[in-house]
Amino acid sequence: MQTVLIIGATSAIATATARAFARRGDRLYLVGRDRDKLDQVAQDLTVRGAGAVQCAVWDLADTAAHPALIDEAVAALGGVDIVLIAHGTLPDQAACEADFQVAVTELAINLTGTLSLLTHLANVMAAAGSGTLAVITSVAGDRGRQSNYLYGAAKGGVALFLQGLRNRLHGSGVQVLTIKPGFVDTPMTAHLPKGGPLWATPEQIATGIMKAIAKGRDVVYLPGFWRPIMWVIRLLPEALFKRMSL
Repeated sequence: MQTVLIIGATSAIATATARAFARRGDRLYLVGRDRDKLDQVAQDLTVRGAGAVQCAVWDLADTAAHPALIDEAVAALGGVDIVLIAHGTLPDQAACEADFQVAVTELAINLTGTLSLLTHLANVMAAAGSGTLAVITSVAGDRGRQSNYLYGAAKGGVALFLQGLRNRLHGSGVQVLTIKPGFVDTPMTAHLPKGGPLWATPEQIATGIMKAIAKGRDVVYLPGFWRPIMWVIRLLPEALFKRMSL
């Protein structure tokens, strides 16, 4: 049995992963913005076998409150073995292009808020000398595309921060895992056309996350076919790439 803190626990991928933790009897601490949704997820996890489930409602945009949030969760769990950060939004690219204040708001959620959480969590886990810090980013962060470069910039920034954090914490006993999903059928992507071999379910992503944690991986693309796809995309010359409608 392990202790697991999930931040952004009502997202589809986080919920699917929480169910995998629950099935093996882990004790869970769920953080989100919506009390009703949190309670529904908690009840579901209890039925599925979780050792214990606690919930906390926090406004994750309030970075000043992050140290208290983390301290409260760690105290409630009696120490934390695994942290999964799964919160974020899919910005409206056109709105961000039209109004930088909209872009700033989205960056606060998808970039600076996550970096704040990681800064405090890294210190707590480094002091403990153990644990896994797993963070969901996106393949969108591997290269800027006209259709979602604000989102890509945020996720790319998180991925680069995690890379540095992994370097800093190497040898400390703390695993830092960067999770890069591709297209996932969730409420966040409900407005996008679905179908085709590139789309995955939250359950498929959850399975990949669990395997990556167990194997002590540094970076995982989910599903795995995204690794060679993004390798090719990163290699495309800028002179060619800028002419593509992606």
